[in-house]
Amino acid sequence: MLAELHVTNFALIDHLDLTFGAGLNILTGETGAGKSIIIDALGLALGERAGSDLIRTGSARATVEAVFDLSNAPTEVRRRLTEAGLDTEDDSDMLFVTRELARTGGKSQCRLNGRLMPVSVLKEIAEGLVDVHGQHEHQSLLSADRHVDILDDWGGKEAVALRGEVAALYGSANLLKREREKLQTDARERARTLDLLRFQQEEIVTAQLKSGEEQALTSDRTRLANSEKLSAAATESYDILSGGERGTGGALDALNAALVSVEHAASLDEKLSPVADALRNAVAYAEDAGHDLRVYQEAVEFNPERLEELEARLDLLRTLKRKYGETVDDIIAYGAELTSKLEVLENSEAREEQLTAAISNADAALIKAAAKLTKLRRGISRDFSAGIARELADLGMAATKFEVSIEPMAAASRGADRVEFLLSPNPGEPLRPLAKIASGGEMSRIMLALKSVLAKTGGIPTMIFDEIDVGVGGRTAQTIGDKLVALAGDSQVLCITHLPQIASRTGAHFFIEKRVQDGRTVVSVVPLDAEGRIDEIARMLGGSRRSEAVVQHAREMLAVV
Repeated sequence: MLAELHVTNFALIDHLDLTFGAGLNILTGETGAGKSIIIDALGLALGERAGSDLIRTGSARATVEAVFDLSNAPTEVRRRLTEAGLDTEDDSDMLFVTRELARTGGKSQCRLNGRLMPVSVLKEIAEGLVDVHGQHEHQSLLSADRHVDILDDWGGKEAVALRGEVAALYGSANLLKREREKLQTDARERARTLDLLRFQQEEIVTAQLKSGEEQALTSDRTRLANSEKLSAAATESYDILSGGERGTGGALDALNAALVSVEHAASLDEKLSPVADALRNAVAYAEDAGHDLRVYQEAVEFNPERLEELEARLDLLRTLKRKYGETVDDIIAYGAELTSKLEVLENSEAREEQLTAAISNADAALIKAAAKLTKLRRGISRDFSAGIARELADLGMAATKFEVSIEPMAAASRGADRVEFLLSPNPGEPLRPLAKIASGGEMSRIMLALKSVLAKTGGIPTMIFDEIDVGVGGRTAQTIGDKLVALAGDSQVLCITHLPQIASRTGAHFFIEKRVQDGRTVVSVVPLDAEGRIDEIARMLGGSRRSEAVVQHAREMLAVV
């Protein structure tokens, strides 16, 4: 339940601290006293969006904090709290919600038990903790589209689970149908794509590409293109080493002569032995180099035809790279990808047949699950209607007939039923849709009857009624008060009212007042004691005409309850 509400610098509220009780909590005040501001502040704590215009003039930020006692919180709320990483199993078992609006930037912060959280998480959790019903929310009950949701919620876990199964089957069937439709719609485009991909694949396959071949081809082309230069360089180098055609006067002869001279000297001084070794090695290396240069020069290839082949192959690789990838390896990879794409496209007809069979199975499963849901709804609708009838009888509408109409329709995410609530307020009149028959006073009582039935299924622990009694009075107001008291026996009820018949009911009573303080308008909320309640009920009864008779009437109303 909602245990506390703390508001600072919000609209006309300077500072406000409220502590609510477990049963019925009544909030009253003169017209224009700021009752809607309290609801707006509470809405912020429940995850509603708000702009910086609600920050009190002259303040940099506004803060709203709500404290919830989770002792009787639904299992679904605790599950959502756990998913959000919030542990509420400690001794306090309390949830602290803080919303802060900042004027600069217009951004707000949301904290749950001191931890920053997205507002969406708060809203999901709050939906299971508090149900706010205002005078304008009758429209939700008048909307036939909402009736199936209300009935399923009342049906409990079995109905919700079965409806979830239907929604999942419907979603799966739709995915299959969209895939088939895309295949059928894209038939021409698929044919064009097939032609293109086949051409690309044939071009790549015909090229018979090999990883790393471009580097090898480039090297071969460079060697062939420069064969004359390479041959000349090898010949010249060999001649320098060997002395040319004469075979004398070359570098090799000079090295041998130096070696002979140093060897002779080394026989006289061993310190020259390393030099002799070095020259000996140099001679050996020079002889090897000469031999290799001779072999290389003889092997240099002069082949214009081969050079032309290499140029053509490299030109082909450049063309393929412009089309299919930056490297030969990229082209090879793209070719493999083409094979997969072609396999998918070429098998599309077979896929379409598979999809048709799968759709048939999915539709059959959907119809079967929807039929189970229809059967369940027809069963629970009788108990639901009986429960509403009992509550309406308690509210002075015993002659009213209420039924749930369930008509067949094409299976969809919510089943194969068109659900609508029908009402006959007077004997002999036919059942008709709520939107066409219920008056304002009747709608208030029907809504209370609905809330009462739903509350008994272990629903939301806190219900807030914001002036749902507008447009009713007399006996209707009396019966609404009775039902609110009954609801407060199962759930915490907060009720903003302008009717003394409701305000006089047993419970905590808060007076909302707008006044001028230090030259500024402020809204305050004051808990009323016994005498304060008498004064407030008297005001609600007589308005500005306060008389002893009115005060006595107020005392009598409070004494009766």
